[in-house]
Amino acid sequence: MKKKKKKTKRYYFTQVHEDAIIAYVQTNDKKERTDLYIQFIQPAFDEMVDKIVFTYKFSNLPNIDLLREECKIWLTTILGKYDASKGSKAFSYFSVITKNWFIHKVKKTNKQYKREIQFDDLNKDAEFQYMSTTVEYDEKREKKEFWNGLYEQIEFWGNENLRANERKVLEAIKILFKNSDDIEIFNKKAIYLYLREITGLNTKQVVNNLNKMRIRYRKYKKDWDEGKV
Repeated sequence: MKKKKKKTKRYYFTQVHEDAIIAYVQTNDKKERTDLYIQFIQPAFDEMVDKIVFTYKFSNLPNIDLLREECKIWLTTILGKYDASKGSKAFSYFSVITKNWFIHKVKKTNKQYKREIQFDDLNKDAEFQYMSTTVEYDEKREKKEFWNGLYEQIEFWGNENLRANERKVLEAIKILFKNSDDIEIFNKKAIYLYLREITGLNTKQVVNNLNKMRIRYRKYKKDWDEGKV
C-alpha cells in the first residue's frame, strides 16, 4: 500500500517577502520599488487581507469586496512607514494593522446602523442577528485586538532610550501582561503593589514612571480609536 505524500504547507508570507518590504522601505528608486511591490509585496498583501477577512468573519460587513480593495490600497500608502529596527516582523506589523482597519470599519458600520435603524421596528430574529454580531466584534474581538496591539507597542517602547527606573517599570508591566490570567486581584492598588514588588521601587518612583507610560498609552489609544493602528 502506497503511503500518501504529506502535503507541504504553502506559506504566502515568507522571509522573501519580509526582505522585499525592508528593501522597499530602504530604497528611493521608483522602478525598484515598483518591481518589489508587484513581484513580492502585492501578492502577499492580497492573500493576507483575504485570509484575515475570512478568519475573523469580516465578510459580514456590507460591501466587503470593495472594503477588501480599499484596505489593500491603504496598505500601500503606509508601506514606507514600516521600521524593522523596532523589532516587529513585517507580517505581524501589517496583520495587526489590517485587522484593526477592519475593526474600525465594523465600529463605523455599527454606529451607522444605530443611527438609521429603530430597534423597536426590528423583528426578533433580525435584532438577535445584529446584536450578536455587535457583541462578537465590539466586546470580544475588538478588546482582544486592542490589548494585543498595546502589548506590541510596549515591546516597541523597550527599544527606546529609557532611564533605568522607567525601564524597570516597563519590564514589570510586561510581566503583568504575560501573567494576567494568573493574577487574582487586578485593581489600581494591587497593580501599584505588584509593580513595587517587581521593580523594588517606592510608590512615588512607580507613579512618576507610570505617568510617562500613560502619555504613550494615550497616544496609542487615540490612534486606535481613529483606526490608525
